[in-house]
Amino acid sequence: MSAMPSAAAKSTETYDVVVVGAGFAGMYMLHRLRGQGMTARVFEQGSGVGGTWYWNRYPGARCDVESMQYSYSFSEELQQEWDWSERYAPQPEILQYANHVADRFDLRPDIQFNTRVESAVFDETTSLWSVSTSDGRTVAAKFVVLATGCLSNARMPDIKGLDQFKGKVYHTGHWPHEAVDFSGQRVGVIGTGSSAIQSVPVIAEQASQLTVFQRTANFSIPARNAALSEQEREKFRANYPEIRRFAREVAKNGIYTEVPDRGALDDGDNERRSNYQARWDRGGLTFMSVYNNLGLDKTANDTAANFVREKIAEIVKDPETAKLLQPNNHPIGSKRICIDTDYFAAFNRPNVALVDIRSNPIEEITENAVRVGGEDYEVDALVLATGFDAMTGSVAKIDIRGRDGRTLNDKWSAGPRTYLGLMSAGFPNLFVITGPGSPSVLSNMIVSIEQHVDWIADCMAYMRDQGLDTMEASQDAEDKWVTHVNEVAYTTLYPTANSWYMGANVPGKPRIFMPYIGGVGPYRQICNDVAAKGYEGFVMERVEQPLEVAVS
Repeated sequence: MSAMPSAAAKSTETYDVVVVGAGFAGMYMLHRLRGQGMTARVFEQGSGVGGTWYWNRYPGARCDVESMQYSYSFSEELQQEWDWSERYAPQPEILQYANHVADRFDLRPDIQFNTRVESAVFDETTSLWSVSTSDGRTVAAKFVVLATGCLSNARMPDIKGLDQFKGKVYHTGHWPHEAVDFSGQRVGVIGTGSSAIQSVPVIAEQASQLTVFQRTANFSIPARNAALSEQEREKFRANYPEIRRFAREVAKNGIYTEVPDRGALDDGDNERRSNYQARWDRGGLTFMSVYNNLGLDKTANDTAANFVREKIAEIVKDPETAKLLQPNNHPIGSKRICIDTDYFAAFNRPNVALVDIRSNPIEEITENAVRVGGEDYEVDALVLATGFDAMTGSVAKIDIRGRDGRTLNDKWSAGPRTYLGLMSAGFPNLFVITGPGSPSVLSNMIVSIEQHVDWIADCMAYMRDQGLDTMEASQDAEDKWVTHVNEVAYTTLYPTANSWYMGANVPGKPRIFMPYIGGVGPYRQICNDVAAKGYEGFVMERVEQPLEVAVS
């Protein structure tokens, strides 16, 4: 789409919208904007589309939401024609799907790759954003949409001596594009979150010795991954209208599954264990939806947690190793539950060892070893499975300045503050897709992405039709929403865990529960109601006079 001449500066290209990021959110945002006849430019740091699935190429990487549900629903032809090969798609297949979407809808001409957005500054005289990029260019736009992703800013650990290590160092969130072969090598994996749980069994098959350094044990459920038959795909496709409706309007997490009608303590011990066993055998994230109070009641939660701990003890032959692998410092599900293929069984291999770094933290990394408790564990390669600066990290890397020159980083220094997870007061015409204060990472991300993109696109069309120049969250609406998000969170067990939901994995990051836990369906209704009331809680302004719709 060609840019418009700029009123701000004759040499500056001007677009209706600048979109930051070409993952699943950025691509759909571009598609919707085109459909509305709006000019848009997407800036993408990587050399290709896919976002999270472009960066996360580590061994064993795959989605934890089933493939038939982790897919776009906006195109009936696309969802009917694309053939997913497995129950849980591996990273290469998800990336192939993203590239297919980019080509199918001819999105690439409006995406500039290998380009970081370094700053975005709002000009109050023109009501335009000035966006500067890593190639030295500056463009102007009426709107900026941050589609930067929640899990795309890899967090490097601050470990003494890491820069002195002579071997290869890999981060699961920034994996090389070429294949990495660990055959015959002594490999150390630091971290035991989702990426480690997926990669450890694969690396163990290659490495001569694999040493896993664990600070916090995590709950994990078997994936029970398998090839999808054509019959399974067709059955799912035939039911897509109901599946999509349920995911959007009924499911708390945007995933189609049975809705539990009872709590864990409503069943006797034998029946409860039988239900857990059935979900364990089925595999996947729906383990946590067997009962309706596992995220609310600690006693109920303990029954599920104890079942999984017992399973770990059954799988892992060495009792001491099994005990270390049994999580005991957080309720099950209060951190994003992992799904795996033979993770716990990997520790039965003679070439795999577990080192507890909670009782004895890593002292330093030498040229060829990881030193723990005075003992050197020699390694040829290191894999850092240390996660991400989740939800806010990718936004924080951009120098964003709103009204009066205030930076978003300064405003969010005590924790992110938004209205509906979509906008932040003082930053007009700046939208965030699946930002803090929305269901986001607590949901099937594709469902939440599509909902946000549709809401934002509809909002922009409304502003155009009404002749409105700027829109931003009112301070009052934002304050009330932040209070509501936290009140809802603290009715659950989630804040009791030191999780990346709370920012606890990043030293110095404020501890605040970032996603909205009220559920995908209720949240969608709230957003729809806000729009139906003329975008209640947002300040909308024409150049001549402001128009504020108060929160009732």
